[in-house]
Order: sequence, then C-alpha cells, then structure tokens
Amino acid sequence: MKADSKIKNQKAESTELDQSSFGLSALSFKFKIGFDGKRAANNLTGLGNYSRSLIEQLARQFPENKYFVYSPKVKSSKQIDTFFEQENIQFKLPSKSNFLWRSFNILKDLKHDGIQLFHGLSHEIPFSIQKTEIKSIVTIHDLIFLRFPKYYKFIDRKLYKWKSQSACKHADKIIAISEKTKADIVKFYKINPDKIEVIYQTCDDSFKTFLDQSVLDKIRLNYKLPEKYILNVGTIEERKNLKLIVQALKTVNEDYKLVVIGKQTPYFKSVEEEIEKLGLKNRILFLKNIPFADLPGIYQLATVFVYPSFYEGFGIPIIEALYSGIPTIAATGSCLEEAGGPTSIYISPVDSPSLSSAINQVLESPALQAEMKRKGLEFVQKFDSPVVTKQLMDCYINILR
Repeated sequence: MKADSKIKNQKAESTELDQSSFGLSALSFKFKIGFDGKRAANNLTGLGNYSRSLIEQLARQFPENKYFVYSPKVKSSKQIDTFFEQENIQFKLPSKSNFLWRSFNILKDLKHDGIQLFHGLSHEIPFSIQKTEIKSIVTIHDLIFLRFPKYYKFIDRKLYKWKSQSACKHADKIIAISEKTKADIVKFYKINPDKIEVIYQTCDDSFKTFLDQSVLDKIRLNYKLPEKYILNVGTIEERKNLKLIVQALKTVNEDYKLVVIGKQTPYFKSVEEEIEKLGLKNRILFLKNIPFADLPGIYQLATVFVYPSFYEGFGIPIIEALYSGIPTIAATGSCLEEAGGPTSIYISPVDSPSLSSAINQVLESPALQAEMKRKGLEFVQKFDSPVVTKQLMDCYINILR
C-alpha cells in the first residue's frame, strides 16, 4: 500500500479530448476520481467486494486515470492489501479525522487532491458537495429499509433514509444496480427517472474460471462437502428466507444435502428449530468464515443453487452461481429475474412445495441441468467486467464533459 505521505500534491489534471476523433472516447481523458472507501478498505464481503472490484476493474481497464480511495482506517488482509498494490489506486487517510469526516470534512481532502469526480459507492455522498466544483455520483443498491422496514431498527431506517435521500437529491447522477432499484428510487424519493442510470454489477473474476478437478477435490475434502448438494450463500437473516429451503428439503431427493454459507444472525435460531422439527439435521451443513478464495470451488461442486430471498437490490450470489455453471432457482418479487435471466427458475418466496418441485425437476433431469448451465453462462456475459466497467466510465465522462 502506498503511504499517504508519499502522495505528491498535484493540481487536477485537465480533461483532454482527442481532437482526431469525432466522438468522446474514454481513452481521451485523464481524470482524478475519488471514492468513498469505507467498505473497500475494511469489509471482506458484500459491499467491500463490490467496491474493490469496481475500482480495480476501472484501474485496469482505464489505467490512464488516478483513483483515490478515502477512508479513516484500513483493515489489513490479503484481499485489501492486494487491492492497494495497483499503481493507480491510492489510499487516502483524512488530514483531520473525526466522526463527521465522511459526511463533511472529506471535502477539504477532495479539493486538496484535485478530485474532479467523487463516487459514493453506497447510498451517500458528502453533504454540500454540490456547492463545490466537484461532480458527484451515488450508487443506490436498494431501498429495502423502506420496502421492508420490519427488518431494520428505527434509528437505522431514519439514518439510511436521511443520507440516501439527500444523496439522490444532490448528486449529479444516480446509479441504480437494477431496474427494480431504479423504480424504488423514483417511487420513494420522487426522483426524475432521467437522473438515474442502471448499471448492473459483476462478480469477482475468480468465479469466471473453472478450477481443475484436483483443486475441487481438495476443497471438497477440506470442508467435508457431500458428494451431491444444493447450495445457498448469503447472510442467514429473515429476508434471505433460508427457512423456505429447509421446508422444501423435506420432500427433495434424499441423496442431496443442503450446504449453507453465511453469517448467522438471531434468525438462525428459528431456522434451527425448523430443522429440528423436520428431522433434517443430518442433511444440512453450515459453513462460515470461508476464505474468499475457496468460494468459487464450493459453487462449482454444487448441483443446484437456491436463492429464495424476499427482496434484493440485485443478487450477486446468482451471478456467481451462473458464472460457476450452476443451475439456479430464485424467488419472484424483486430483481432476481434481472440477475438470473430467462432460463433460471423462479418460485414464490412463500411456496415451499413449489420450491421443492423446482429443485427435484432440476435434480432429476441432466438435460435440463445442461441447458440451464449453458444458457445461464451465455446470459451472464452481459454482466462481465469489461462491459459494466465501460458503461461506468461512459457515465463518468458524460458527467465531466
């Protein structure tokens, strides 16, 4: 990681347009782009992976730009250390840190560094940034706290709404990660749809390479994975709806077990009670704190991936499954059809018999499995890194030009 003290104070580089071209090209510009790095510099899952992947792909695909990641602290880990090793990604500590830095005081640092565009990667941007010359973009992943308030504490809901609504109002552009999220922004915040651009997410490139059988065998042995299993990945919370899979498992082919990967919350207790009631303890394996590097292999060893969440902003685990060549079953009602495409199977998130039937349908038909794998892999290419990164850079250029 480059120490903050090594950064030379430079004036903002001017936007350059290649006069030989008739149109605007991403490669004709040199930018200084700043990012809210709270999660990129500290989180090892979820929004941390999203933030690092987005910045990393920009840095590789458009290396002529400089990318500044702002955070008052940084966690030491292989994932994060490797991320900051790239030449044109610069970690920035605050010149003067306090609990209001991300919301207010960061503006001094952005101006000092000559930042031309600031991208708030998760629902917020600095207050009053609209009063500076710095352009701003905010990514809104979801407004689930407004759709399903029962899943959130009162004070958290108020804080999330305050920050995200202000960001949507004052940002020069809003990026929604799905059409469903865009519709929610328009509905709840009364934002002009023209201000919102849908740019889908991708997943880490490690899911896009099929592993050698020897590597898969080692992963199976290390985690004592069953020979045949159904996979579910995600935080074990009420919204993710793991209990529905448990209920469906009772009438699923007994040769297949269920492997669950995710952080446990208080909801886990009710899942355990359901497992005990249905006598399924021997058919379910819970894994947690799995090294990220082993996750693609666990996907690739599965027979089918099941994700019956009540509501999502997008559904990265579905993308990971499709890239892993795994038939996918998900729930209707939010944006999961956008992530899974037309050849994945969708069921109601409250209908366990339908889920059981769908799982058995896939398990009993090698031909259907092959078709879902092939067409799912074709569909998911629309989320490939070069595609979405180019869309993002084009969005930056349109704001800055």
